[in-house]
Amino acid sequence: MNFEQGFSEVERAATGIVRTAATLASAAKAMIRAARDGDIASVSKSAQKLGSLADTVLQEISNTRSAWPFNADGEERYLKEQYTDELLRAAEKEGVKMQRRDGQLIAYPFIVRVLPAERAIQLNRTKIAKLRPSKLMAKLKVAQAHKSKGSVQPFLEALYSAYALVAGPDGGAVTLAKIYKAFTLLPNSSAEYSRDDFARDLLTLDRSGIAETKSGARFSLPASTGTKESRDTFACVAPDGEVVTYYAIHFTGGEP
Repeated sequence: MNFEQGFSEVERAATGIVRTAATLASAAKAMIRAARDGDIASVSKSAQKLGSLADTVLQEISNTRSAWPFNADGEERYLKEQYTDELLRAAEKEGVKMQRRDGQLIAYPFIVRVLPAERAIQLNRTKIAKLRPSKLMAKLKVAQAHKSKGSVQPFLEALYSAYALVAGPDGGAVTLAKIYKAFTLLPNSSAEYSRDDFARDLLTLDRSGIAETKSGARFSLPASTGTKESRDTFACVAPDGEVVTYYAIHFTGGEP
């Protein structure tokens, strides 16, 4: 059994409690009315019905408590070994563009990391404990259909500042590896802002339609034979499934 099936079983069982509890409440209200009216026969009938419904509720509760098919060890093992495969199957079913890359999943604009010990996933830098594949795919599908430019301009301005520091007065093309190094000089910053995060932001900028900084500097992302060296390149899977690789950046015009 996979996580989607397990969550479905829990939902079904808990829904049974809700239905029976509603019937129980209705029977209790009928007993209240009978008592107010002094209808002994109805009081007795309602009491019998309440007893039967109470037994049903207890059974529904027991069913719900045992509906989740994984114990703690099984949950962590599944998250480590099988959950990413289930996410890929769910993505294909829902029409979400997702690919496996370097031990994680890329579903532009998100990098999806599974955190087994925490019973969570990480979407970019946001930790999420809601793991039901169908719901997660619905969220990603909406995100992939939504084109946002809200965070692109600040990223471009930061790129330009880093470029000015690295390139100096001579300018020219600068490898993005040097720019990323400038971005992550602080201790542990590369853990918080990974190469994959940087690649995703480059792709977002590249396809945003925004071409220049506030000061008027225009950028280009030239390719090079150096793109063959993976340590000097940044690759991201685009929404259409294309793997886009970036190597260098060049700014012209504007003021640092």
